[in-house]
Amino acid sequence: MSLLHRLRALDTCAVSDALDRHGLRGVVPGLRPLAADRPFAGHCVTVRLGPPVEGDALPKRHLGTAAVDASGPDQVIVVAHQGRTDCAGWGGLLSRAAAARGVEGVVVHGAARDLAEAATAGLPVHAVAPTPVTARGRAVEHAWGEPVELGEVTVHPGDLVLADGGGVVVVPAAHAEDVLTTAERIAATEAAMAEAIAAGTPVSDVMGKSYEELTDGHD
Repeated sequence: MSLLHRLRALDTCAVSDALDRHGLRGVVPGLRPLAADRPFAGHCVTVRLGPPVEGDALPKRHLGTAAVDASGPDQVIVVAHQGRTDCAGWGGLLSRAAAARGVEGVVVHGAARDLAEAATAGLPVHAVAPTPVTARGRAVEHAWGEPVELGEVTVHPGDLVLADGGGVVVVPAAHAEDVLTTAERIAATEAAMAEAIAAGTPVSDVMGKSYEELTDGHD
């Protein structure tokens, strides 16, 4: 089974706990589902935005278009928008194009707009906030397909990302096997605990020392 299929069988909480276990930073705070609210996972295709710079040699194309044209199934477009909510880092025509190419979803570290269009297209979008404000004159694409920063989390092209109702987590490709193996162990342990609770075991017994050791470095 591929790493991506294994990731899709997990939730962000189990993956977050596994990242803790391996001393990795991968949780991007402040992101929430704003369109087509369903879990999605894929390999990262990155876009870095920033303010316009007078006289620079930045690409003149519309932000995000190159990444969309290069993306497809099993990929997630990740937009580094510096957490900005004063203008959108993603919009409706991009959502339509990404959905048409089979992109799994979009993560915007900042605001997004035209979310009804994204929902109609069936494209899940996680972002910091909705806004009607255009990026025109406020934000431009500085690069795509390069490492980007989402707050304190560095995202490389090809890293794994999972988004659900609990938030967004990024798993570095170089550590994916170890992180997913640990996340699967955590998920299985918690599933057994849930069964014990359903069978009538007191929760104080279920959530004992073994639960506290799930992420503390003990095997």
